[in-house]
Amino acid sequence: MALRSGRTRQTGRSDDTGITRTPLGTVRRAQTITTYGVGGMVAVEDQSYIVSGLDSWKHVWKSDVIYEPRLQHWLRVTRFQLPPADEPSSGDGIRVRLFPEMYSCATCKKLQEFRRFGSPAGKSVCGACDKPLTPSRFVIACENGHLDDFPYFEWVHKKSESNRDVNEKVKHELALESSGQTASLRSVVIKCSCGVRPASLEGAFGGGAMFALGIKCKGRRPWLGRDANEPGCTATPRTLQRGASAAWFAITRSALSIPPWSQSLQQRLNPHYDMFGVLLDNGVPDSALLSAIKKTDIMDDDRFTAEQVLAAIHRRRELEASALPDSDEAAPMLESANELRREEYNQLYDGTRIVSRDENFECVPAAGDGSALPYGIKRSMLVKRLREVRALESFTRVTMPDPAGGDTRRAAMANGTVDWLPAIEVSGEGVFLAIDENALQTWEQRPGPAARSQQIWYNHTMLLRERAERTGSTARLEDIKSPVTPRYVLLHTLAHVLINEWSLDCGYPAAALRERLYVDKDMAGLLIYTATSDSAGSLGGVVAQGEHRKLYETLESALSRAEWCSQDPPCMESEASGTNSLNLAACYACVLLAETSCETNNVFLDRAMLIGTPDDPSAGFFYKGD
Repeated sequence: MALRSGRTRQTGRSDDTGITRTPLGTVRRAQTITTYGVGGMVAVEDQSYIVSGLDSWKHVWKSDVIYEPRLQHWLRVTRFQLPPADEPSSGDGIRVRLFPEMYSCATCKKLQEFRRFGSPAGKSVCGACDKPLTPSRFVIACENGHLDDFPYFEWVHKKSESNRDVNEKVKHELALESSGQTASLRSVVIKCSCGVRPASLEGAFGGGAMFALGIKCKGRRPWLGRDANEPGCTATPRTLQRGASAAWFAITRSALSIPPWSQSLQQRLNPHYDMFGVLLDNGVPDSALLSAIKKTDIMDDDRFTAEQVLAAIHRRRELEASALPDSDEAAPMLESANELRREEYNQLYDGTRIVSRDENFECVPAAGDGSALPYGIKRSMLVKRLREVRALESFTRVTMPDPAGGDTRRAAMANGTVDWLPAIEVSGEGVFLAIDENALQTWEQRPGPAARSQQIWYNHTMLLRERAERTGSTARLEDIKSPVTPRYVLLHTLAHVLINEWSLDCGYPAAALRERLYVDKDMAGLLIYTATSDSAGSLGGVVAQGEHRKLYETLESALSRAEWCSQDPPCMESEASGTNSLNLAACYACVLLAETSCETNNVFLDRAMLIGTPDDPSAGFFYKGD
């Protein structure tokens, strides 16, 4: 997919506005959901850009519309759109804007806005010395998603003359110099032609550096344009490196296509539903709807009657009129327990009976009566066919979204409102495992699991309360509590050790497998499935792992590996590890995975929940006693 600027070029493809734009670079479509989405910065050769808002994605095509009714209802949009490619048949790329605007020249040392260098069109060179320009290495951002150039002018003047007003009548030209004596920020010095004392960037990354100098967030949103500021932001800006991962955290939502929405009839109906929705809004009777149905290409498939299509339309209408599924904006809640997951859990647990070749979901029980299943596993289901839709809902900056939900920070994706979101779809296969509820309840009553999960619960609760105070939340601190439970930590850790084991056994790289958890008071299951959109997602290697005998062997092997870590004893004896101290016995030598495989950024993990500790083996769910 091409990245295109709004600046006019002499060569390139013209769009319907008459402006000719040359592609600046390319990224994969999937990266616009996970890495270079709206508001994210991308480096292209010697320049840096920020991806523009959805209102600038003018070239989206009906052939690239993605439908997933359940997820559409949850996110309150009418459709999802595959990011536009760089060919006319599927779009004209996405727009980007120059950011940061501050550039420097290594030869003349000038530090100023890019437009002031007088660079020729299509190039990034200093107009005075004809040498390449370098975009600012540093930016500032706040937790509300705002982003701005690093305030070099304020930094050098307020740091050196904090008690005096800046003389506006004196000419101010900034220069950036580096002594090269050290690799620290102390060697990076900002100077001004007004004669103020030079100031190094040492300390610029401190959490209170901007606050100490009285530099406040201006509410800038450069991905939406120069005039898209959001005034009144009270968050303290932080200094970040331009390419730092903390500069952009995606907030993605996903759902599996399950019956009836995965069935052939609904797939044929999707492109026509908007038309039928308008007819229903206008009070058109069913008899007229039947006549309209017969004129569409839905009836080209002789498997369906007009009456069946009409019933599918009304069923879709009932979904739209139903209450919204539980939202993580209401209260901190693990996504694994929301209503969308509950619907998927029920379908995965029961499976499907009759499935046609063109349907998106096929789930059948593994052969056997269950006697060969390993201890603690009640049911193994082979998901021979699945489809997942992943949509970019929004993004945050500085601190990642809370893995347990409840984080209300949402940066704007467009100027105004849009009724669609960018998304991708993944097809593949997987294995669903349901945990024995009776064994699980017995294990949850033991003191070991409760005590260990309480440590994670406490650390997470303190983190939530600290964040609420920092962002000015109106919620009472005593009402803010972590939703983490012993069974969640157990299932999450089990998913990780199985992904590691299956990647060794069936040849898939661990990064090509993904977890999906289903955890609540009356729900305990996990789905491990292929997370890649290429042909590796449907080779049958993962489904084979769900057969009873094979599952028994791989689970025994996975638990055996979990008993020892190369970082033991510190790993097993750890009282807090991982990001924000939200893990116990978990490190990259034992259970941590690639970020693309984990739902919660590798937190809420503890392998002692599986196999116990040397001092208390009964803390492990799979401990059977002596």
